[in-house]
Amino acid sequence: MEWLNRMEKALDYMESNMEEPLNIAQIAKIAYSSPFHFQRMFYMISGMTVAEYVRKRKLTLAAQELAISSSKVIDVAMKYGYKTPESFSKAFRKIHGIPPSEARRSGVSLKAFPRISFQLTISGDRELEYIIDEKDSFMICGKTTTLTCGDEGRTRQDFWGECMRDGTLDEITQDSNRHTILGITCNFDEEFTYMIGKRSEAEHITEHWTSIEIPSATWAVFSCYGTISEAVQKGFHQVYHEWFPATDYQHAGLPEIEMYAQDISKPSGNRTEIWIPVEKK
Repeated sequence: MEWLNRMEKALDYMESNMEEPLNIAQIAKIAYSSPFHFQRMFYMISGMTVAEYVRKRKLTLAAQELAISSSKVIDVAMKYGYKTPESFSKAFRKIHGIPPSEARRSGVSLKAFPRISFQLTISGDRELEYIIDEKDSFMICGKTTTLTCGDEGRTRQDFWGECMRDGTLDEITQDSNRHTILGITCNFDEEFTYMIGKRSEAEHITEHWTSIEIPSATWAVFSCYGTISEAVQKGFHQVYHEWFPATDYQHAGLPEIEMYAQDISKPSGNRTEIWIPVEKK
């Protein structure tokens, strides 16, 4: 499949340029993709950000070089993009559990993260309802935070809990008959911006909230059913694992939107929507 070939070519480029600084724009270009789409697709399928994958591969190669050669630690650190021995040692210890200077010791245990490969798997265990919809520009306002991909750092669940406790969710829904709450993901990378908010006219935006203007765009709107957190998680998984690879669409680089049209405090059995901005490849 063309999509798989493009992703594999991007991986080939990454593997042959491990001694160079990470260039997301160039990598995405090889995959005929926007940087946002490539990074989001990579993360949703592999469970790692591009930067995390490259870091683990570099530290795998660095450990191998230290174990079988007489290269100085500082030279290996510089070769794989670390500006100081301290930063290299910290990253090395986090992955391998030992400082770089011990990598040559006989019997020492080192970890190896092999190159990944992409495969298209269509399970067919559930349907995914969607429509393609054109929308004019609109404003979104709400409370934002910075979250980290993966298991480290603050999570969406933490932020939702905070917004429930501090009255943000009540403030969002007090002027809405539909009780519509939005979750917005933007500026995607290892860290990304996440907002809990609502659609709003410019003149109604509260001063203590952040506002984002969403330009006119084409959206793939997916319906999800069941317990909110589980339904949305499964929805995103299926969109990136199955829907994108099988279509002629790619991510348009605009924020992704989760729409919760029911009472968020009663998460079981609700219908939610995932809005993905798309464009033809």
